[in-house]
Parts: sequence; structure tokens; C-alpha cells
Amino acid sequence: MDLQREVSRLYPTVPFRAISTHHHHTWARTFHSHPELYIQPQTSEELQKIITLARRCRRRITVAGCAHSPSDLTCTSSWLVNLDCFQDILDINRDTNVVVMQAGIRLHDLGIKLKEHGLAMPNLGSIDHQSIAGAIGTATHGSSTRHGILSQSVLALKIMLANGRTVSCSAEQNAELFRAASVSLGALGVITEVTFEAVPAFNIEWAQSLHPLDEIISDWEKDLWTKKEFTRVWWMPYMKQCIRWRADKTDKPHHPPVANWWTGKIGFHTYHLLLYCAQWTPSLLPLLERFVINVQYGFKHGAGSAAVEEGRTGLLMNCLYSQFVNEWAIPLRKGPEAITRLSSWLNGNEAASDIPFSSKGVYIHAPIEVRVSDTSTTVPRPYLDNTMPDGPTLYLNATLYRPYNCDPPCRARYYEAFEWLMKEMGGRPHWAKNFAHVTREDVYRMYPEMDDWIRVRNEVDPDGMFVGDWHRRLLIPQEGGSSLPLEERITSTKPAKAGGVDWIGHIAGKSLSPQTSEESFEMMHGVEAEKSFVIHGSVNRRADDEDDDEEL
Repeated sequence: MDLQREVSRLYPTVPFRAISTHHHHTWARTFHSHPELYIQPQTSEELQKIITLARRCRRRITVAGCAHSPSDLTCTSSWLVNLDCFQDILDINRDTNVVVMQAGIRLHDLGIKLKEHGLAMPNLGSIDHQSIAGAIGTATHGSSTRHGILSQSVLALKIMLANGRTVSCSAEQNAELFRAASVSLGALGVITEVTFEAVPAFNIEWAQSLHPLDEIISDWEKDLWTKKEFTRVWWMPYMKQCIRWRADKTDKPHHPPVANWWTGKIGFHTYHLLLYCAQWTPSLLPLLERFVINVQYGFKHGAGSAAVEEGRTGLLMNCLYSQFVNEWAIPLRKGPEAITRLSSWLNGNEAASDIPFSSKGVYIHAPIEVRVSDTSTTVPRPYLDNTMPDGPTLYLNATLYRPYNCDPPCRARYYEAFEWLMKEMGGRPHWAKNFAHVTREDVYRMYPEMDDWIRVRNEVDPDGMFVGDWHRRLLIPQEGGSSLPLEERITSTKPAKAGGVDWIGHIAGKSLSPQTSEESFEMMHGVEAEKSFVIHGSVNRRADDEDDDEEL
């Protein structure tokens, strides 16, 4: 079907803001793709036009923000939609701290706008580059046993489905859709609006210090994770030392951390160059780990630094360089066993580790990041929440840097051993990371409610407009060997000139399904698909917004 003709015929007064020369890549440049069109709508009407055109022209739609996920989840050769223009705060209820926002707003910008109203997000991950929709959709988390994944603070969502209509969902309304969309992985539709429970703005006083690994393990069941509201640990596996970072809210005035040459530009580029040199002689990495700790802490137990900062900045960290990230969630109580066994394997004691892979010649980058969360009391839980349902969760993050976009030589065997151990610990991978040894069968064993997520997904997008090869590979059963009509499958990959992998895909389906997405949601909910619903008791909506979701 001729795209230009359809663009001019469909809602001719509504702009179609597309370019055909966009080069898409992940933040870490691990994957690259070249979408047929890159589209940035500015209004809901423009987004509806995009979705309608995609159906008529038989295209898949992928939505991406900053593409911080280092996996191929957002790769496409079809249409890539970016919602950076959907960045407005729509409503703030000062009595309840409930905020309604457009879903494309980046967390950094959201933090600034909330600060203007004396509010903040209750918790943050390591970065704030992502859009709110992207952070919700991949189960982003911080590090606190008093907080869960980001979706824990989400009260309601609006989603534009493959039929071009917007549907509201919450714990009280379209609850199954809400549970599916709270960790959607981009496969249900386009989240356009988020209702979020903020908290009063706060400062944190943090301190970080160097401690032996044995001390961290000894304190594990005492107060390591509960003494302060926010805690994380960076583990140096060869030195068997850890940097413990803790923070609590405070009314103290700001004071920044003490700067030194290592935390500035000179240190940044020095470390980058040293990591690159270790690409050719990986056995230097244990020495490099010792050098970095000596520069920062002088090998003195208890040595460290402290500061008082705004929560919206103090909870963040610098990710430094391009990297592979393989993070898993396991029960917090199993942390000491997992760390002890992995430590044995990395230091050459394979018998003590009981990991059935050779560690000979494997040298990894430091640190291994250790964080926590707890979403076990959240009701309703998202179907694809990767945290533990019966208690606190530990996250182990096996990060490998890619100095100057070069892949580290240890990755294949290290990740094979690491993922084997995480599975044995009852773990689940972080959806947005570089796990490499997980099958669809593994995922179904990990998620008892996977069938419910698939059922909701198929009801709201039966033709697969939002389904890509990543979803098929890990989530969606292959029934009868056929693909969904608008589903995109990978055709080939090849090394990218700038490092990483070039991803090339194609639309796999041949015909529309008997039940098209125009019919699907009406069959599920009748009149509910025709208009939005007022979310009672949470927010004070503007009177002129009440009919925003009716079909154009």
C-alpha cells in the first residue's frame, strides 16, 4: 500500500512527523538498527494517525525513549516511535501528591518539574535518562527494602491500542490490563499517560566506605539492608572487598562530595584507557581493580566519602562507559550463598563454587553491583514483576564494560556461568538487560502468570503490531509455526562499523487475523473501549480533558 497516498488521505490536517534516515542504537551501542521511519508525534491525534497508518500499511510499531536497555528489545527495521514530545505534567493534586503526566517525559525532567511543586519520586534507579513509560515497562528499580519496582507507585495508565483507541486502566478498572501494562515490555500498545503517587521532596545524607566481603556477609542478616532507607553495595571480586553505600532522608543543608582527580575527566579517561589495555591482556584486571580501590580509598577499611544532596540526584550514579549489563533478581536470603559461590568461581576454586563451567582464563570487570527491593506487598502485582513475591529481592548485576565499544573477551563464559548460578538460586533476569542463556521455557517456569499476560496481550493486539523478535524469542509461544500478521522477525545480524551488532528485521505475517484489533477490545469490554473513564478519588482532572479518549 502506498504510504504517501495513505498519509494524505487519512486525517489530512493531522501532521505525520517522520524521517527515513534515522540510525537507532542502544545507549551502549550494543545494537543498531535502521528503521524505515522514525516518528515523533506531538499530540494524541498524531499518534492515532501513526497507528492507523501502520495497520493499513502493514507495519510494526516499536516505541523507544533513550534506548538505555543494552538488549535488542527496541531494534526495528519498521517504524520507530519516540514520545519525547509527550512531556507535560497534566495535573497535580496537592492534597494527595498524585501527579498525572504524559508518558514520554524523561525522569530527569520529571524530577525538575516535581521539585517546582515540592514533590519528588519516592525512589530512583541508577540513572534518570529514561522516559517514565520506559522505566515502568521494564520493571526499573532502585535499591531499598522499603521500596519496590517503579510500577509500585503507578496508580493508573492510559494506553493507545492497535485499534487507535485509548483505554484507561488501574487496579479498579480494567485490572488485568493494568497488571499486564505495569510491566508491558512495549508489547501491548503505546502508554500515553501515567498517574503516579509522588512524595514530598527530600534530601538524602549518604556515606560510602570500604569493607571486607566477610563483613558484608556477616552483617547480611543483621541490619545491612535495613539500617538506612537506601543501601547498595559494590563488590570487588578479586580483592574480596566491598564499597557499602547507605543513605537516609535528612533536613541537613546540602554539602557536595569531595572531588578528586579520579572522579573528574582525567580519571574518567585514564580508567577507560586502562580497561582498553586489559582487553588484550585480561589478566591485568585484578591488578586494575586493586589500583582503582587504592586511588579512591587507600586500602583503608572504613575509608570513604559522604555528602548531602537532593534525593533526585543523590540516588543516581555515573554508568561511565558503554557496557553489557546482566542483572538478576533472586531471594535476598540467598544472597550470601550466591556471592560466596560466585566469588569462589571467579577466584579459581571451581570445586567450592559448584558451578559446572571452567573459570580458567576468565577475568571480569569490577564492580559487581548488589542492590535490593521489595514489592512483595504490592497489590495487584504486575504479571511480569521479576521481584520475589514472598519477600525482599536481591539484585546481582554482572556489568562488563565495552571500552571504546570493544566487547570484552570473557563475556560468553562468564555470563553462561553467572546465569546458571542465578537460575539455581531461583532467579529471574532483569527484562531490559543482556541475559543470553534464557529460553521461553525458562521464562514460563519463572512466571506462573505468564499465560495471563499473554492472554491480555493477544486480546489487545491480536495482529502483533507491537511484537518483535525479542518478544517471540522469550515470551510468545510459537503455535503451529506461524507468526502474527504484523509481527517483526529478525532477518540477519552483522557486526556494526561503530561496534556492536547491526539488526535487520522483516514483517513475518501474511494476512490479518480473523479477529482484528479494531474488534478486539470491544469484544472484551464493550462500551469501555469507546471512551476513557474518570479515575475517581485520585486526581482533579481539567473539565476539558474528560472526553480526550473518545475515538477521533
